[in-house]
Amino acid sequence: MIQYLHTMIRVTDLEASVGFFRLLGLEEVRRKESEKGRFTLVFLAAPGQEGLAEVELTYNWPPGDGSPAESYTGGRNFGHLAYRVDNVYQTCQRLLDAGHTINRPPRDGHMAFAKSPDGISVEILQRGEHLPPAEPWASMENTGSW
Repeated sequence: MIQYLHTMIRVTDLEASVGFFRLLGLEEVRRKESEKGRFTLVFLAAPGQEGLAEVELTYNWPPGDGSPAESYTGGRNFGHLAYRVDNVYQTCQRLLDAGHTINRPPRDGHMAFAKSPDGISVEILQRGEHLPPAEPWASMENTGSW
């Protein structure tokens, strides 16, 4: 038997990343800081899915010797995280209102893509049937990659 635990992504701005995933509807489940290891782990999950399908945000602290924190570049080999939401339009609007780009708008009332502050692609899927096409989404163009 195998059990899915979580997906880990490295982040450069922990609070900005936590804020992004909260806008999607995830909640912080637990947080661990390691002074010795110089890192912070934050686990997030959709309500009711704690321990089932979590995202682990890993923030590696700057070295402490004055040199900058490690930077990460996104690779298409990771793919994306995917979440089902009650209303794809409302979720995308919350992200947009907070200054995030909707890279692939939900023109079909079903699917959208946005990126976290560290460039992690997140697929946002409508729960149940597609919503009827609505503006501004129906005529919004794609932006960048996802």
